[in-house]
Amino acid sequence: MGKSQMRILTWLFVLSLTAAGGVGASDENTIPNTLVLEEPVHYTGSLAREPMIVEHSSGTLFIAGYNNISESPQLWKSEDRGANWAPVNVGTPADGADGDSCVDLAIGPDGTIYFAAMEYGADSTGSWEGKHIAVGVSHDIGMSWTWTYLSQDSGDDRPWIRVAPNGTAHAIWNDGKGVSHSISTDSGRTWVEQERIHPKGLSSHFAIGPSGEAAVRITPISASGSQYDEGLELIAVSTDGGQTWQKHAPPGTREWDAPGSNPSTLPRWVEPIAWDANGALYYLWSEGQDLWLGRSEDKGRTWKSWVVARDDDRVYFPYLVANGSNELAFTWFSGRNDKLRAHVARVEMPEGNDDQTLSVRESEPLQLDIWSFNSPPTRSTGGEYIPVIFLNDGGLGVVTTIQNTQEGRLGFTWWRTTRNGI
Repeated sequence: MGKSQMRILTWLFVLSLTAAGGVGASDENTIPNTLVLEEPVHYTGSLAREPMIVEHSSGTLFIAGYNNISESPQLWKSEDRGANWAPVNVGTPADGADGDSCVDLAIGPDGTIYFAAMEYGADSTGSWEGKHIAVGVSHDIGMSWTWTYLSQDSGDDRPWIRVAPNGTAHAIWNDGKGVSHSISTDSGRTWVEQERIHPKGLSSHFAIGPSGEAAVRITPISASGSQYDEGLELIAVSTDGGQTWQKHAPPGTREWDAPGSNPSTLPRWVEPIAWDANGALYYLWSEGQDLWLGRSEDKGRTWKSWVVARDDDRVYFPYLVANGSNELAFTWFSGRNDKLRAHVARVEMPEGNDDQTLSVRESEPLQLDIWSFNSPPTRSTGGEYIPVIFLNDGGLGVVTTIQNTQEGRLGFTWWRTTRNGI
């Protein structure tokens, strides 16, 4: 095992910091625990890039992932905790099940499943762009689906869908002219588009809190990379169901460049946010070789921040979820080419903003079966995030892409931990 693989397996972190503060660590604060992933389950048959995962109250698991040659959005389900997976028929493009790019999944308190999908294709001039955003809903645990187009505007991109505790469903997306927002108060049967959350930027991530608070991370590169609004970095927060938004600068410092202008710039796309059960807002981001976690107790106005991972290589493409009042899980990538690795971690947060260390339990670094489409192929991330969820039994579920055209393997891998992850 190399130095970069050893770096955080039992490393624990860092004296609590503010975004403007320094970093410190001591051996006495180290807790030698790692997060143990069970034997993975591999499903092959169709490419599943940038997958998403949800668990129904019935225990049925659903995974969505995109394949840019499929006619309809792709969905799979498992009724045995992920041991076996089967495709789900969500309909055809004639039914409105129309999408071959970014996907998202959510489940409402009444059991309604929401499936958002984006279409990406050539316009009349031959230029490639987002074509529309569609949302499917199922009221019978995936047996039947009804689809609605939320938008069919040029440049439509990166949909997210979340459901508030009162059952109101919220969908956001962008098109290079701002971040759009639509809601449904009748379990997805009808949708009403709202005023734009912001007139510029990417719908980078979206989260709903325990009292219906909404937060949107807005970043400068939008419309599938065709629009760049320099200096745009916001976290927009609503406490009135998305009617009004308060906008705040996120913690930390990040480099952004127009797409293609500087290949050495740290890659970014999804900048994840999450609410915990107490209404604290979290944000996870990368700065070079450090992965940072911020927490706001006042809905994004002020932040307390910690370094939660450090690597010899650059870290990037993080993803974040919260569970209960103080537990988080997150994923990220490090390195490139043969050094490319994926990581999964779990942390319990301290109460309040007292200065404390964080005990972060990380899995062994994962070398995934994901390769570029180039010839010769090189190792790839297969998208811009790795989804992770807290399962109903208290464990974690993680989905990674399988993309190996050279050897004919296309699909996804299901990983899970036990409740304690040991």
